[in-house]
Amino acid sequence: MIDTHETLALSVVPIAQDLFTAMIDGEPGLLTPEPATLPVVDPVHAWVDIVGPAHYRALVVTGRATADRLARALLQMADDEDVSLEDVQDALGEVANVVGGNLKGMLPEGSSLTLPVVDVVGPTATRPADHEQPLLWRGDPLVISLWTPKNGEEL
Repeated sequence: MIDTHETLALSVVPIAQDLFTAMIDGEPGLLTPEPATLPVVDPVHAWVDIVGPAHYRALVVTGRATADRLARALLQMADDEDVSLEDVQDALGEVANVVGGNLKGMLPEGSSLTLPVVDVVGPTATRPADHEQPLLWRGDPLVISLWTPKNGEEL
């Protein structure tokens, strides 16, 4: 029997691919899973927490240059248009929000989603993620990680 955490972990790739196809690229196949995490240069982190009967955190990390390209694609900006920090926060926050919202939909009634947080410093974590999914978007690394609290720890 597959437990809830494993179900969520197995759902990360199809959720992210559907999101990128529908909202960012307009075509499938540009976001692909990778077997190992590649280094992320100048990282930007976006995360949401799922709270309620089940607690989870979904974290999206990519490099600033990739986050700029994501913002241009999501906000339908020209390839050479300047991207502000606010644009990056809006775009990467929306990616985290959609991933988290889809995961929340797989959890018990009464679960809710926090507002996304976007920062160059990731959330404090005392241990590695429960699941880390390395991806490549148009050749650049993007990682989606999931945590669930263990033994009463705070996320």
